[in-house]
Amino acid sequence: MIEQLPFGATGHVSTRTLFGAAALGDATQKEADRALELLLSHGVNHIDTAASYGDSELRIGPWMREHRSDFFLATKTGEREYGPAREQIRRSLELLRTDHVDLLQLHNLVDKGEWETALGPGGALEAAVEARDEGLVRFIGVTGHGLDVAQRHSESLERFPFDSVLLPYNWTIMRDDRYAADFGTLLALCEARGVAVQTIKSSARRLWKTEDHPPGPWYEPLTEQDAIDVAVAWVLGRPGVFLNTPADLTLLPKVLDAAARAGERPNDAEMATLEEREGLENMFAGAIPI
Repeated sequence: MIEQLPFGATGHVSTRTLFGAAALGDATQKEADRALELLLSHGVNHIDTAASYGDSELRIGPWMREHRSDFFLATKTGEREYGPAREQIRRSLELLRTDHVDLLQLHNLVDKGEWETALGPGGALEAAVEARDEGLVRFIGVTGHGLDVAQRHSESLERFPFDSVLLPYNWTIMRDDRYAADFGTLLALCEARGVAVQTIKSSARRLWKTEDHPPGPWYEPLTEQDAIDVAVAWVLGRPGVFLNTPADLTLLPKVLDAAARAGERPNDAEMATLEEREGLENMFAGAIPI
């Protein structure tokens, strides 16, 4: 079984590996249901989806009839203004077939202008707080991509007491000195305030080298079990962080298996060997899709 950890100050004890439900974006219901069985078999008790993840919320909805109490359920709104965000939150509840979600996150909130809009008067944060006051949402978080996200999350926590943050974390991105420093500052702030830290892109390899590539993540992931084992163990070797599984159902069993067996954190020499063998690159050095 996968290790569990208190999810910040929410009172929920989540598996350290969370189901990244972007993997359900193009899935059939039958494929989604097989993923559910896999999650249950590994004891995964936390689902992270978003309104923008294709059919993900639609596929999760049927699970909630029997399994709502088995999962800490999180979704996201990418809207920046109050009205559209309010509408999207309620639409998510309909698709998820639940009267509330445990965590509502402001999605990819990094751009400074969008940040000011979402957190300002008439912004999406007001809709999230309203939903929390109405019992539609229990907690509020913020997510993001790119090399500026750790610094922006720290600024977000100074503006509002978010319950969680989500951002990239892997060997190659932490080789960027500025990002590593910003990540360390953010992690210390989150530890001090009881804010949950979710990480993404644990098993990312690099950006795709060609436009013709398999469906799934917008980046090229690691696919071999031994490589995934090392990458996952490195992320989980950092105390206090959670790992979101990648947007690829074919990789889900490999990542869950790696998480269940994760032991001592690989050292720098082992990670350097993986980097050279697999051609790992910092994919955030270029343009970042949302």
